[in-house]
Amino acid sequence: MTQATQNPVDIINARVPGYKDLQMLLVNQEGIIEQILPMGTVGMHRCVSLLDVAGDWISLGGVDLQINGALGLAFPELTPENAHILQKISRFLWDVGVDGFLPTLVTTSVENIQRSLAIIAEVISTQKAGAKILGVHLEGPFLNFQKRGAHPAEYLLPLTIDQVKRVLGNYAHVVKIITLAPELDPTGKVIPYLRSLGIIVSLGHSQATATQAQHAFEEGATMVTHAFNAMPPLHHREPGLLGAAITHPNVMCGFIADGEHVSPTMLQILLRASYHEKGLFLVSDALSPLGLPDGVYPWDTRQIEVQNGTARLPDGTLSGTTLPLLVGVQNLVKWGICDVESAILLATNAPRKAIGLPGIANSQPANLLRWHWDETTKELTWQRVLTAEMVKKAGSWNLSVALNPI
Repeated sequence: MTQATQNPVDIINARVPGYKDLQMLLVNQEGIIEQILPMGTVGMHRCVSLLDVAGDWISLGGVDLQINGALGLAFPELTPENAHILQKISRFLWDVGVDGFLPTLVTTSVENIQRSLAIIAEVISTQKAGAKILGVHLEGPFLNFQKRGAHPAEYLLPLTIDQVKRVLGNYAHVVKIITLAPELDPTGKVIPYLRSLGIIVSLGHSQATATQAQHAFEEGATMVTHAFNAMPPLHHREPGLLGAAITHPNVMCGFIADGEHVSPTMLQILLRASYHEKGLFLVSDALSPLGLPDGVYPWDTRQIEVQNGTARLPDGTLSGTTLPLLVGVQNLVKWGICDVESAILLATNAPRKAIGLPGIANSQPANLLRWHWDETTKELTWQRVLTAEMVKKAGSWNLSVALNPI
């Protein structure tokens, strides 16, 4: 086959979340977004592959900051023998619209945490394809016993700097986020220590009062894990951890939009109180059966039953979901909670902001999703419309096929 000549790509008549009116995206030969400009900008005509998306939305792929496993593998159960599945999970997540993710390690033994961290660190250093592993989210083991949810009580640890050092071992550089209950540390020293290591502190599985949460934010905590779940409810005389978080200008809350973890009505209240995407981001909180059919699956030493994408322990305790991240975007629009732009931002730009990454902008790789809202069916659909690798490797000879409209 003759080597193709690489050409730039122009995407025109696009709605871009965070930008006003219709835009054109100019993608260079290296698959990088060169410019995002209003339609009608003078002097931008190029000899390129052209895609007219006719008013559809164009965004980066999603970023999932809380995902516990997929394809039958729970991340705390990583071993040298099953480590290859992590690469398969990355490719699977890419196929369901996720650009990057944080493998999340729920409460387990220190030995399991250390082994999983070592394997994830190795995969990060060699990964070339699929959704990018952006680090690890440690959800525990420094959680409040009373709000442990499905986390096994026998592995919970006291929140001290010595215990944190024990859990992190030599892998602090791999950990991006740690979820903890701030009330377990009366000294107020652990959060500043974690921040000194570059680890983002998220509050969750906690009984913290609003005052205790506020102190944690002053110490450096900047996130809340799965808003409403595993924390005291909002109360008119004690707003609690969540009330303190959603009224704080520098704190972002993750939330699950599967319709089971939180009532759509409460999500609407949360979104209104937090000014939509400014203080919130979507997570999947998906468990290891993500990508598998409903059924009964092993989960640490226990079993979970998955029905219609919701996972529960035998006693009925909600343990998670098996729905991909972008289903949450579609749910928010379907439930009438968000407009399309806000819902897309909650899964794409907002989680990037929470961990200090840029959203869709100049100089970003053009790994792009196209979203289409059907006014007749009231359905929001998406597809991967362009990737940086497609532009770099394929050139113009097959872009006319790849860029078919939805």
